[in-house]
Amino acid sequence: MGKSKDAELYEEMCRVVGKVVLEMRDLGQEPKHIVIAGMVRTMLANQKVQRAELTRQAMAEVIKALGYDA
Repeated sequence: MGKSKDAELYEEMCRVVGKVVLEMRDLGQEPKHIVIAGMVRTMLANQKVQRAELTRQAMAEVIKALGYDA
C-alpha cells in the first residue's frame, strides 16, 4: 500500500523546512520561525524555479503552519 497524500505532504514539508534550516545555518543565521517562513515565502514566489505541485503545496502549508499565511 502506498503512502497517503497527507503523509507525502508531511514528508515534503519536513524536507522543505530542513533544507531552509540547513541553508540558514550555512549563512550564520538563527533559524527563527519568522525567518523560515519568510525564506519559504520568497522561494515559493520565485516563478523562475519549476517545482512539483506537492512541493508548492508543502511550502504553502509550512508558511501556514508557522502562522504566516501565503
